Amino acid sequence: MAGDAAELLAAAQAELAAGQLSAAEELYSRFIARSPAGARHLATALNDRGQVRYLRVEFAAAVRDYTAAIECQPGFEVPYYNRGLVRYRLGDFDEAMKDFRKVLELNPQFEDAALSLKQAILDKEEKQKRGY
Repeated sequence: MAGDAAELLAAAQAELAAGQLSAAEELYSRFIARSPAGARHLATALNDRGQVRYLRVEFAAAVRDYTAAIECQPGFEVPYYNRGLVRYRLGDFDEAMKDFRKVLELNPQFEDAALSLKQAILDKEEKQKRGY
């Protein structure tokens, strides 16, 4: 990764860590716009910008970023997990479970995904018991 791009990504990550969501989103967007398709760090930037949008409760935009990260790097389990969390939060348990299962296929040691999958299964069953 070129020096300017590396600095831009590092600055975006620092802003996210500091809770400066607007600045982080702007820097991630600049990095993404400059990155060629398939660039190694593009999936990370898309996933991280998705996190910014998730924290802002912009779920549709977050899902778009996580999906783009997955398309960019299909073996990267973190955006599957993050997208699953959004889908779970929206009550789309079937799609959330698909994402959590994919995470575990890619990384069987991903404990948070295993716990999230179990919770999604329980919540789906509870939802069905209540008839909605």
